[in-house]
Parts: sequence; C-alpha cells; structure tokens
Amino acid sequence: MENEKMHFHYNHTDSCNFSRWTAKECYQFMYARPWHKVVDFYEDMVKGHTSLSGLFGKETPADHEDAEIREDHEKSELVSFPVKDKSGRWARANFKIVLSYHGGSFDGWQKQPDLNTVQGLVERSLGEFVDEKKAQLLKDKNLPLEGCALVAGRTDKGVSASQQVCSFYTWRKDVKIQDVKDVLDKAAPGKIRVVSLTKVSREFHPNFSAKWRHYLYIFPIDDVLNEKQGGQLWMDGCTDIHHQNERGKSAVEESVGNVIDDDNDELVHGNKPTKFEVSKVNRLLGQLEGKLLSYKMFARDLKASRNTGPPTECFVYHARAIETSIPRAKDGSHMKTMCIELVANRFLRKMVRVLVATTIREAAAGADDDALLKLMDATCRRATAPPAPPDGLCLVDVGYTDYDRSHCLIP
Repeated sequence: MENEKMHFHYNHTDSCNFSRWTAKECYQFMYARPWHKVVDFYEDMVKGHTSLSGLFGKETPADHEDAEIREDHEKSELVSFPVKDKSGRWARANFKIVLSYHGGSFDGWQKQPDLNTVQGLVERSLGEFVDEKKAQLLKDKNLPLEGCALVAGRTDKGVSASQQVCSFYTWRKDVKIQDVKDVLDKAAPGKIRVVSLTKVSREFHPNFSAKWRHYLYIFPIDDVLNEKQGGQLWMDGCTDIHHQNERGKSAVEESVGNVIDDDNDELVHGNKPTKFEVSKVNRLLGQLEGKLLSYKMFARDLKASRNTGPPTECFVYHARAIETSIPRAKDGSHMKTMCIELVANRFLRKMVRVLVATTIREAAAGADDDALLKLMDATCRRATAPPAPPDGLCLVDVGYTDYDRSHCLIP
C-alpha cells in the first residue's frame, strides 16, 4: 500500500543481531514502566523532602546552609576575575542562579510561545529587576517586561534539575540578592526552587564557563507495592500506553537480585531476552570513561553544522550504574531502581537518553563489553536505540572547577 509506513532497521553484524531489540521493542520496553513514581520522587526533591545524595547514603547540609556555603565559594570566585574598569558594560551586575525544578511540571527549559517553560517563568519573574533603559526599549517594541536568563544547558520537556545554573544581568544598583530569590521562589512553589543565588563577575557565563555537566538517570525496576490501602492488598501497574494489553496482563517487572526481568510477551516479541543485569550495564558504561569520543550516533536533532567532527566529541569523566531504591513521600514506600550516572565535559542533544536506552538494549542482548565503543563507528543512527523517557533524567549539577570524583554519587 502507498500510505503504509515503512520501518527500516539497522543491520547489526555481530552475534547478538537476532537477540537485539528493534526500535519499537526497545521503545515499548522502556516506556512500560511506572514512571509516575520517578516523577513523584523528583517532585519531592524540588520540595526539599528528599535528595539525590540520600539515595547513595551521602549526607548533605540543609538548603539554607548549602546556600551559605555556595555564597562564600562565589565570593572567592569573584576575586579570580579582577575587573579594573567598572564603566560601560562592566558596570552591570551579573547574578548566578542555581535552580531546582520539577520536569514534569514544565514543557522544558527553552521559552516557547503558549508553553509553560522554565525559562519563560524565570524571565517573567526577573522582569521587575530590569533597568529603566531596557524597560523602555521593551515597551516601545510592545514586548513584555522580562529579564534575559542564560543557562548552562537546556533540558527537554519532562527532565528535572537538582542544580541547574543560569544567570541574568542588570544595570540597576539597588537590586538585592534576597529580593531576587524571594521573587523566584514565589513564581511556582513546589515546582521550582532557588538553591543559591550569588553576585558574580561579568565574565561568568553559565554555559561557556562550565567545565563539566553531571546527569543522573533513574530507571524503574520494580513497580509492585505490597501495601494495604483501605484494608486491601493492591498492586500499582504502569501508567502509560501499556497499562493494559489485549490479554488483560499488567506490565509488572519481576526483579530477582541484580537481574531485571520482564515476562510480558506483548512488550518484546519472539525469543528475544527480556532481562538484563545491572552489573552488565555498569561494565558497558565503564568502557566510555576517560576517552574523548564522537557521540554522533547517540545524538538526535543536531544542526548540520554540528553533525560531524569536533562538535560531536565529548569527554566522559564518569559513567556508572548501580541498583538502589527511591522513597515515596506520599505513602512511605520504596521502589527498586537502577541509577545511571554520567559526567562529561558536555553532552549532545538527547545524548544521555539515547545512551541509557542503548546500554540497556545491549546488556539485554548479551553484547560484548565494548559494544558501545563499536557503535561509535556505525553508519546510521538507527544503530542506537530510541531515546529513553525524559521522566527518569535529572541534571544533577554543573561544575566550574576541574572535575573531582568526589562530586559523583556512585563510587
């Protein structure tokens, strides 16, 4: 038929070719998960009820204490950027804002018409701190009174952030740090929160000054909650399109030790494996550490000018996977998960999500430990898996000093 959609699959030539999931099977396996529980966890994180470091037995100071520590750090950072002439463009005040926000409440970072984005919310809030000259210019152009926020890295719709870094500047001399913090905290309580806000050098740029980015991906393993509600034992199934299939099965993952198992034949067809080991995922990721590689095959939607050569190269400092559990503040229960931690000098568009999905696919297929390295030489992006759901991804923090392993959550 002329209107029938054609599906093309990459022809892998290794021994795992027939046990590797297709793009559709990989998509189904990834999305048939209780993602709403991960979304709830990130919401609790933004509200300050839990923390990422707490998942791995690391203690962190209270939010106000953390803000004080970061304030002192930024004061020393100011000294490292001496500016003799305070006239002209150097006279303006530059503020560094560290934000925590819930990805499920926004349509991504980048401001877009008629969408609820983090950038849009932040810039509207900063409008009251714009200087008179810019305010008049915006009025003459019939534009809303908004500030301009630069960011370390734009996050997609559904992606949360623990410590996203942005900045804005103004020529006004009367702007107080506490006033800016109060305005941003009131913009969307429970959805966005200021972790710290400091005045920095004019030379500071949240993107160009950054030396590394730190991401964490939480992948649900167990969605069975053996609890009682209203005197009855209940089971919480998946909330996406695979919540119920034609045979009335529920998408429930059975987890035994360090093995993830999914026996739902509706998700992965034939005799292909439906389980993988977290330790295998960790070994696959470990091959990426300490190498400058082109991640072109793991990126999506790149501009033509940035699709080849050095623009596609990234240096991965840290790539690990571990099994843990996340708490749910709503009912006090826990859900078993796999956490994947990635630290690199930069990440390409959708690179983290494609890398997560592809690593899980290769682990399930029983590929060699260097499978990800071999995929770097593929001739088509169909060699890698479709991006994993954005719900599990969180921007942990952004570094402006040399990389130190002590910043990592997974040893």
